[in-house]
Amino acid sequence: MIPDPSAPTPPVRRKPLLAVLLAPLFMALIAVSVINVALTAIGESLEADSGGLQWVISGYALAFGMLLVPAGRAGDATGRRRMFVIGVGVFTLGSLLSGFAGSVETLNIARILQGLGSGLLNPQTVALIQQHFRGQDRARAFALLATTVAVATAVGPVIGGLLIQILGPDQGWRWMFLMNVPIGALAIAGAFRFIPDDKARGKARPDLDPIGSLLLCIAILGVMLPFLERGTSALVWLCFPAGLVVLGVWWWWEQRYKRAGRPPMVDTAIFSNKAFRNGILIVSVYFLGATSVWIIVPLYLQMHLGHTAFEASLMGLPSSIAAAFSSQIAGRYVLTLGRRMVIVGFGIAFLGLLGTGILAGFVENGMIAFWWLAAPLMLMGLSQGMTISPNQTLTLNSVDPRFGGVAGGILQLGQRTGAAIGTAMIPGIIFSLTEGGHAWFEAFIIAIAIIMALTLAAMGVSFADRAREKLGKGAL
Repeated sequence: MIPDPSAPTPPVRRKPLLAVLLAPLFMALIAVSVINVALTAIGESLEADSGGLQWVISGYALAFGMLLVPAGRAGDATGRRRMFVIGVGVFTLGSLLSGFAGSVETLNIARILQGLGSGLLNPQTVALIQQHFRGQDRARAFALLATTVAVATAVGPVIGGLLIQILGPDQGWRWMFLMNVPIGALAIAGAFRFIPDDKARGKARPDLDPIGSLLLCIAILGVMLPFLERGTSALVWLCFPAGLVVLGVWWWWEQRYKRAGRPPMVDTAIFSNKAFRNGILIVSVYFLGATSVWIIVPLYLQMHLGHTAFEASLMGLPSSIAAAFSSQIAGRYVLTLGRRMVIVGFGIAFLGLLGTGILAGFVENGMIAFWWLAAPLMLMGLSQGMTISPNQTLTLNSVDPRFGGVAGGILQLGQRTGAAIGTAMIPGIIFSLTEGGHAWFEAFIIAIAIIMALTLAAMGVSFADRAREKLGKGAL
């Protein structure tokens, strides 16, 4: 039974509630953003080959993506606080095991645990914000969530670099994980104190649609795996069409389950909601391109221009700071401006990409220093604050809060799938071009042009949704 949000609930202290929700999100994002800095140290410490190191990243991403929607459904049906606490506990255990891993195999198992924990807690974070915050308060809460993402992304590599510098390669990467343990413990204690107990009560056991959950997990695994496994074989690429087939079976099963009078994991009627459907499409297309910027720029600077990893990592710092500020400003005005804010955000992103491509030509010729690229890249951060959090607010506003976990899980799954495909596709295009005889600069510009096209595509969907807003049709 899904809890009714209209039922009386005890007063909620929103500020400490939000702090409890964002603390584990922050540590989970730190765990993601530091890992690229730590890969070399991990490889030397554990004597791991490139395949083992690849799964330090891929194992986490797969586990995280597979659980988002089933975990959202479980939280909606059985209690979000319970699922949140379980998620934080699993993530914290994974962090502890990661810190003490004696082999790359153990580390990969621990990283999968971290991914499972993140997949469990993330939908609850979104759903609890949607449940306990309304109107402008909700917009500000999602803006603070976006700021948390920006800050964690910015400081993560810096923290990782400092730990390795101070503690050495072997202990430094371990403490990147171990520092999450006390944060996780405090978050669990805070959850029991500040998150209302929304445990579903009643004699009947909630119907969680286990077959639907299993089918969706298999489909996500099939779709994402080829993009997360670098240099994968043709056999593994067969997982992609197989995953799409399983996704079709899942869709059929969910409709059949509903016709039988049972609650499906995802009521597919949610996709008839134009605002929700457009919001997922917008963020998926945007993440397909935008996330790749922070891979191809460091590749260009390091592999072509010969700069250090630390120098390349600094390129993203102004962008993250800009995203942190713009998220807060966007949170104040998103309900007033609606999709217009998202459209302007995409326009700024397009200008940032255009500026990056133009200035790269001057950097290539030695006319200006490489750090000038931070200026147009800062526009990418500015646009991030005006697109991701506002899109989340506008998209979830159209959904009944009782289904906030599932809706939040689907929205984040769109982000993760877009990011997984994009971060494999765009760098793959660069490597294919350079190996095929094209100059590095030419390949870089082509990649930037593709990302610009994807940004325009996301903007086009935003214009379509703006037209829906102007027609005054509401959520449908």
